[in-house]
Amino acid sequence: MPRTYRSDRRAAQATQTRRRVLAAATGLFWRQGYAATTVRAVAGEAGVSVQTVEAQFGSKPRLLKACIDVAIAGDDEAVPVLERGWTAEAEAATTPAELLAVVSRVIGPAQERSAGLVLAVFEGAASDDGLAELAEELVRQRRGTATWVVRRLRRTGRLRAGERDSVDTLWTLMDPAVHIRLVRQLGWSRGRYERWFATSAAHLFVPDSDPDRPEEHP
Repeated sequence: MPRTYRSDRRAAQATQTRRRVLAAATGLFWRQGYAATTVRAVAGEAGVSVQTVEAQFGSKPRLLKACIDVAIAGDDEAVPVLERGWTAEAEAATTPAELLAVVSRVIGPAQERSAGLVLAVFEGAASDDGLAELAEELVRQRRGTATWVVRRLRRTGRLRAGERDSVDTLWTLMDPAVHIRLVRQLGWSRGRYERWFATSAAHLFVPDSDPDRPEEHP
């Protein structure tokens, strides 16, 4: 029992250290940008050694990726986005309106937490090989999510276009740059962004004759 207790305590301490590092890194990336944020600065902010940060995350691009994963999910649980609770609710949807409402409620807060960090990756990818690889990974992940949603939409009704065109369209709607333009530059609230996302997706995916198209809101 004492050995198990010590092991559990070490695991809990490691989890708390990881959370401190991620919180410190996220704050620095937001305030200073990627280029100006060093691993040493993150370590100092978190109250740990540089070696601790490097042992847990390996490199600055992977540290940023971990921050983005937490920002998208809203927590640091090791559960992929497409294996979280919202997917069960989406699977249970029987109309396009129900499904798009679920997706928009997930996309809104996820974009709010992560869009700035994701854009930092794309902006730095041209001059940093590590960020270029991360940018490609993020693009693949967004496309994977878009594909999952489109395939569930096809189960609820007929779509305007084929799967590939529909995935391309949803992938574009989910672009963090779109969120930045609407919310930060035009001052939209999260609720307005979510309603726009759902109604725009409905206009683009659901034929006009479909009675389950979400109603537009001002």
